[in-house]
Amino acid sequence: MSKPIIRDDLSIKLIHLTRGDNIEHVIENFNKILNEKKLIGSDKDIRGGYKCICFTEAPVSKLALVLSLATEMRYAPLGIIVDKNWLYSKGGRPVIYQSNDEYKYLHEDIRYKHVRFEPTRDIDYTWEREWRIKADELILDPTKTTFIIPTRKWYEIIMEDWFGRIKRRSCSGSAVIGNKPSAFIILEDLGIPFENEYAKDDAIKLIGPIN
Repeated sequence: MSKPIIRDDLSIKLIHLTRGDNIEHVIENFNKILNEKKLIGSDKDIRGGYKCICFTEAPVSKLALVLSLATEMRYAPLGIIVDKNWLYSKGGRPVIYQSNDEYKYLHEDIRYKHVRFEPTRDIDYTWEREWRIKADELILDPTKTTFIIPTRKWYEIIMEDWFGRIKRRSCSGSAVIGNKPSAFIILEDLGIPFENEYAKDDAIKLIGPIN
């Protein structure tokens, strides 16, 4: 049996935050995750061109700090949370923080884990507590997945669309089939304020329906 985590800066969960070139792109990416229930691998910022999906081990309580530090990376207050054990069983592992010169010592099978760490040159991303899984795509398990959204208004609109769709199908005699996410965490309810572009009406209008 594994020992319980006794530090408040670690978690039994892993977080994947959505990012993009602009708010429209970010929300488009999140809508796809919400509908397709999968994450797509990318080789962005990964030495060797390996396609990976990245997560952080930071607890939800530290998300406000993570998001403030990650502004330059265009991370948004949107994403998912999965069980660490579940991702481990799929092949997810913590990255290896090391200098670029040490990359050549890694076996080919684990080179995808390399993250450049050279604090004497002000290159330090260890605060991300990153995990990676090497994959073109990762199918999410609804029972192990929680969706992160910034405000209660986001939740209300998503649920209104969902229940409206169910009602219309029921009235028409169609089969009631859908892909409602298993759970949501609303950052606003956790005391994490989001008085930014993701809380404005222009952003909320971009929220897509759950097909």
